Amino acid sequence: MGVNLNGVLLAVDAGNSKTDVAVLSPGGTVLGEARGGGFQPPVVGVSTAVDTLAEIVGRAWAKAGGAGLRPTFAHVTACLANADLPVEETALQAELLGRGWSRSVRVHNDTFAILRAGIDEPRGVAVVCGAGINCVGMTPDGRTARFPAIGKISGDWGGGSAMAEEALWYAARAEDGRGEPSELARALPAHFGLETMYALIEALHLGHVPWLRRHELTPVLFRVSAAGDPVALALVHRLAEEVAALSAVALGRLGLLEEEAPVMLGGSVLAARHPQLEERIRALLAERAPKAVIGFVTAPPVLGAALLALDEVAAGPEATRRLREHYGA
Repeated sequence: MGVNLNGVLLAVDAGNSKTDVAVLSPGGTVLGEARGGGFQPPVVGVSTAVDTLAEIVGRAWAKAGGAGLRPTFAHVTACLANADLPVEETALQAELLGRGWSRSVRVHNDTFAILRAGIDEPRGVAVVCGAGINCVGMTPDGRTARFPAIGKISGDWGGGSAMAEEALWYAARAEDGRGEPSELARALPAHFGLETMYALIEALHLGHVPWLRRHELTPVLFRVSAAGDPVALALVHRLAEEVAALSAVALGRLGLLEEEAPVMLGGSVLAARHPQLEERIRALLAERAPKAVIGFVTAPPVLGAALLALDEVAAGPEATRRLREHYGA
C-alpha cells in the first residue's frame, strides 16, 4: 500500500552552496528528503536556478512515495539564498507557482529558516554570519524585520569574507610600516606556507593562491586575536558591534526591546563560539537590549523551513515535536 501524499507540504532550504528539501505530512512526519547543489539565481538566472531546484524536489518526492506522479503539495515554503529584496521574492514566488507544485507558495530569505530552526514559535531575531552577514526577525502576527544584506552598498560589514579582506589589509600595512605592527603579518602568509605578506599579495594577485581561499584566513584572524594581538582583536570587536547593532535594530522594529525575546546566532563564524567574539556580543547586547535571550542555532536550516511550512497550516505542537525529533533538535 502506497504512502498517502494528500495534503503533504514541501520545505526548501536553498543556500549558496547546498540545497536541502523535505516532503512532510501536516502532522510533522518527514516522508522524503534530498540534497543538491547551491541556489544562485544571480549567476544562472531565476528559471535555471529553479530548474536545478526542481530536480532536487523530484528526488525528495520520489523518496516520499511519489515516483511516477507529478509533485503536488498543499503548501510550499521556500527559504532561498539571494531572495534579499521583496522584488526578488516576488520573482521567485512567481517562478515556483509556475511550476504547478502548489497554489500556495511562500518565499523567504534563507536566514528565516535559520531563525525558525532555533526558536519554539515564530518570534525573535536571528543574525547569521558565514561568508557574509544578515539579520531577520519575525513575530507570530506575521510582522518581519529584515535588511537588504547585499553588501557594502546596503551598509553591511562582517562575515568571513569581509573579515579576511580586512585582515589582509591590516597585515599588509603592518608589514610595510604604514600601519600598526601585528602578528597577522606573519600568520596570514604562514597559513599558505609563505614567509611574507608581500609573497602572499603576489600569490593572490597572480592566482597562485586562488582568491576564493581567502576565507581560510578568518580562523587565523580569530587565533591571532585570542593570542592577544590588538589589531586582530579590534576586528573581532568590530564584528561584535555589527551583530549587536543588527540585533538591537531588528528587536526595536518589532517592538521586542522591552520584553524577553530570543536572539539566535548562526552561521559558521558565530556557531564556532569564539570566546572573545561571544563575550563582546553579550556585553554589547546587555547594554542595548538587556532582555534579549541569546542562543545559538546548530539545527539544520531545513528544519526551520519545515517549521515555517507547518506554521502555514496551523499544525499543532505534536507535529512540531515530531519534526524536531526527526532532525535531532
